Amino acid sequence: MSVRGDFLVIGSGIAGLRAAISLADSGNVVILTKADPRESNTGYAQGGIAAAVGEDDTPELHARDTIAAGDGLCVIEAVDVLVREGPRYVHELLDWGAAFDRDDRSRPALGREAAHSVRRVLHARDATGREIGRLLWRKVSAHPRVQVYDDAQAVKLLTRDGVCQGARFLTRQGTAEDAEAARTLLATGGAGQVFRETTNPAVATGDGIAMAFAAGACVTDLEFVQFHPTVLSVEGAPRFLLSEALRGEGARLVNEAGEAFMTRYEPAGDLASRDLVSRGIIREAQRTHAPIYLTMAHLEPEYVRRRFPTITAACRHAGLDLATDRIPVSPAAHYVMGGVETDLDGRTSLAQLFAAGEVACTGLHGANRLASNSLLEGLVFGARAAQAMIAPLQQAQPFASGTELVPFSAAADVPDAGRVRNLVWRHAGLVRTRGELQSAAAQLDGWRAAICRAREASPCARDLHTLDSLVTVGFLIARAALRREESRGGHFRSDFPQRDDIHWRKHIADVLRTS
Repeated sequence: MSVRGDFLVIGSGIAGLRAAISLADSGNVVILTKADPRESNTGYAQGGIAAAVGEDDTPELHARDTIAAGDGLCVIEAVDVLVREGPRYVHELLDWGAAFDRDDRSRPALGREAAHSVRRVLHARDATGREIGRLLWRKVSAHPRVQVYDDAQAVKLLTRDGVCQGARFLTRQGTAEDAEAARTLLATGGAGQVFRETTNPAVATGDGIAMAFAAGACVTDLEFVQFHPTVLSVEGAPRFLLSEALRGEGARLVNEAGEAFMTRYEPAGDLASRDLVSRGIIREAQRTHAPIYLTMAHLEPEYVRRRFPTITAACRHAGLDLATDRIPVSPAAHYVMGGVETDLDGRTSLAQLFAAGEVACTGLHGANRLASNSLLEGLVFGARAAQAMIAPLQQAQPFASGTELVPFSAAADVPDAGRVRNLVWRHAGLVRTRGELQSAAAQLDGWRAAICRAREASPCARDLHTLDSLVTVGFLIARAALRREESRGGHFRSDFPQRDDIHWRKHIADVLRTS
């Protein structure tokens, strides 16, 4: 059985939904969403959406902060698109009724987050992504030209003569179906579940990156993984993101003795960029051999609880009071800066395949993402991809990227997901070395071969397809990290601890070649 539409959107986060809204005015849209339509990284985004809408802000200032956070590797043209078009799309959300917090003059209240030089983060308490997702779903679901298939796990891109023509997906009944379309948009989100410790929901398994790579599309910058520094770390409690907005509103990082310590490692202290704060926490924990905490006890308790109700509830569930207790924290995988390589309109190196949001890589974030730029990226580049998909058909232009034959190594046994995630966390996580990366890449490559054989025997086994995504993306991360012999942004090699602009101010790309 086949499903047909003019446009296929795989994923239901902010990029996919914003694209679908524009696409539906020009044709029939099919949306495949892996689980509940609300279960995406968009819904988990707490802090807010950054845009230069304040009186003391400009696109140029937003660009400067983005480029500084990107540690010398941002694609300037992509940054320019984001900061200049971003305010228009944020005002569009406001016109559509987004319930962002307001100040005493009824203007959007603007928060401050790490590495931003001014307050520019619009927010809906501490559940901004959920509010934006709600708003976009309301518009999408009301459109008669949009057909949504939920619990539909995309497992393979359909190609013919080097042109993408849709995707194969597994239904909740365990059958395989094809969704055919003239243009396909990957908006599958990130890959945080590749790591044992992550802030991401269970659906963030890197499916879009794995499918695109298997189909021959170029992927790039996958060594750059952002580890969020402040994640709830209580034994027996779920890992839960403690938004950067907490520190923007005055929360402090302290050690076991109650001492603020970040200025020991970074001049910007608690508001340094995420990669620097994450490593500062690790270094202080190693120095003291004790846990690290986030505290808001010096602030007015009712304000804390009112401003951060979702985080307050999560801490309470773990037996802690956000407003008065020291909250144990540690870093966890949060966002992948790399992904399927695209131009500024979402075109990939595979004809008629587009990508937007976290699954894509325009080079916007460089080596490290500036806080709260991800929701804005989804809006801006989701809308731009839609406009490109509506335009007349044209052939994809090959990117000037490296290519490499990727053979399978000797097969190993099929692992469980926990074993994969533990390996990637230990050997390709926050601190990396050549030996650990070599070991991880070899093991993951062997598992890829075993899973490939298992999938051939059981083509409709959803868990095998998920496992394949985890192993493939883990392998690509480890191998890219092994190649980059320097430290930059979210990539830190203890054996090459310095940034090296002479040799490594460039992007690392992968393309699967089988012949």
